[in-house]
Amino acid sequence: MSKTGTVYLVGAGPGDAGLLTLRGAELLRRADVVIYDLLVNPELLRLARAECELISRGKRQDVSQVELNALMIAQARAGKCVVRLKGGDPYIFGRGGEEAEALAAAKISFEVVPGVSSITAAPNYAGIPLTHRDHTSNFTVFTGHEGDEKLGSSLDFDQIARISGTKVILMGVTHLPELTQGLVARGMLPETPVAIVQWGTLGRQKSIVGTLGTIERLAAKEHITPPALTVIGEVVKLRKKLNWFEQRPLFGQRVVVTRARAQATDLTARLAELGAEVDEIPCIRRAVPSQPQHLLDAMLELNSYDWLVFTSANGVTAFFEYFFRAFKDLRDIGGVRIAAVGPGTAAKLRELHLQVDLMPEEAIGVKIAKAFEAFETIENLKICLLRAEVANPDLPAALEALGAIVDDIPVYRTVAETQDPTEAGPKLLATGADWITFTSGSTVEHFHARFNLPALLKQFPQTKLASIGPETTKAIAALGLSTAVEAKQHTMEGLVAALLKAKR
Repeated sequence: MSKTGTVYLVGAGPGDAGLLTLRGAELLRRADVVIYDLLVNPELLRLARAECELISRGKRQDVSQVELNALMIAQARAGKCVVRLKGGDPYIFGRGGEEAEALAAAKISFEVVPGVSSITAAPNYAGIPLTHRDHTSNFTVFTGHEGDEKLGSSLDFDQIARISGTKVILMGVTHLPELTQGLVARGMLPETPVAIVQWGTLGRQKSIVGTLGTIERLAAKEHITPPALTVIGEVVKLRKKLNWFEQRPLFGQRVVVTRARAQATDLTARLAELGAEVDEIPCIRRAVPSQPQHLLDAMLELNSYDWLVFTSANGVTAFFEYFFRAFKDLRDIGGVRIAAVGPGTAAKLRELHLQVDLMPEEAIGVKIAKAFEAFETIENLKICLLRAEVANPDLPAALEALGAIVDDIPVYRTVAETQDPTEAGPKLLATGADWITFTSGSTVEHFHARFNLPALLKQFPQTKLASIGPETTKAIAALGLSTAVEAKQHTMEGLVAALLKAKR
């Protein structure tokens, strides 16, 4: 009989994936089962292992609290490590206390991992400190939605109106008229400042500011819907000076990243830092070449080559994965010199403490031949070209035209990525995006095969295309489409710089 597992009630935070605690991330990485709320940022699910079972739970799926409790208990009794991933903090208006009671009654071991609550996070990201020495030293929190099964409100509006300091209302948008009118009727001034923050801490965050007397009309005009948080008090006036989050240069822009998941992290993080709402829809992944024997044969003859030429960071990664299976010492690469197409490829080589001897000024494969021509004669030199299985034939032809002996060796194969754990694909089809970024011709081709890019742009004409360089732009043009921006420096930073320039 298996040992009973443990259930971890983990606070996922208010939305921004970066606000998950270290303990929460650690537990997600080792979980056997994750039961998550619909409002949890799906990016957090990427922390889970590939074999982890992911179970979505929310109102739209009609799972009762009793059924949810039974599910957690059953999974724990099966010996599994269960993470119950809850928005915000488990014990703040999230029924975490009820779930913990059920686990305790069933004698299931559990741990509660606190999370950052929207109570403080959403106002923070909207530029509103809940306390301030010049305004107030206390704040009060209450919910504007006490449960579908409750017939009336138990809120004491007389008491709430009398309490000094900032007032924070969670889940109150649906009942905003009763809340604001109730407070004014109990003596609060209609001129009292009010802010509402929708989708707090996310790239789609939207904030409005008014007063108790005007906020109901403003919310209707701006189509404010849940999830949203309301702040009432003098501290709202500080938003004009302290609104840091919504001032970031790419705030309000929804950007799709199509790069392979393993390489997308840095680009996603950089765009998010600049305020964009980023959806990762990786369309390609790296697979072993169809005939890996060609690569294995080339590695046995490394000492016979004068040059190794890498055309992508993926090629570097793939080659050295095979290399270190065959050899234990980097010195076994011999005295061969190394050429790289582009700074990203060169950076990957430098991570291995390998010096790049030649790199063209422009990160285009065929330009390496011109760089060789200017660098030295390569007549009768033996060159090993290490790149994708399906690649542009112009480069080896250009090198051979200069007299080189070229072995064109596939080190990886690009295949379609079909997994979409964050369900960003359906979201794109439903709502579109501001930008779709492409970092190679293969990302364009596989994205188009999955989404029909011309049809998508026709449906969402506000969506623009961003290309990392000329080869990628050619693949876009082959579909009869044009790019809004092309990176001058054909790197991730160059692509980000192009987006920033277009936003100005």
